[in-house]
Amino acid sequence: MSRRMRAGRRIEVTMKITKFVVKVNRGGTLATQYVQRIDRTPIQTTPNRRLALIMGRFTAEDAAKSIQTSRCTPELVSVQALA
Repeated sequence: MSRRMRAGRRIEVTMKITKFVVKVNRGGTLATQYVQRIDRTPIQTTPNRRLALIMGRFTAEDAAKSIQTSRCTPELVSVQALA
C-alpha cells in the first residue's frame, strides 16, 4: 500500500493484483463450474464462484490444460485481488 501527500492530506492507495479463476463449461450441464481444488485427480469443481480457487496466471493455465477435454472447455476469468 502506498501513501501520497496532497494538499496536506494523506491519501492511501491500495494496490490491486490480477489473479485468475478457471471457469469450466461442460457440454451437457447448464450450470458453469469453477475449479475449487487442484491437488486431487480429478480436479474438484464447484458451482459457487466464492468458493473458487484464486490463483496466479501460470497455475491457472496449467489447471485449464489438465482439465481440457472434448466435452469440457475451461476459460480463465480475471479477478482483482487486493495486495
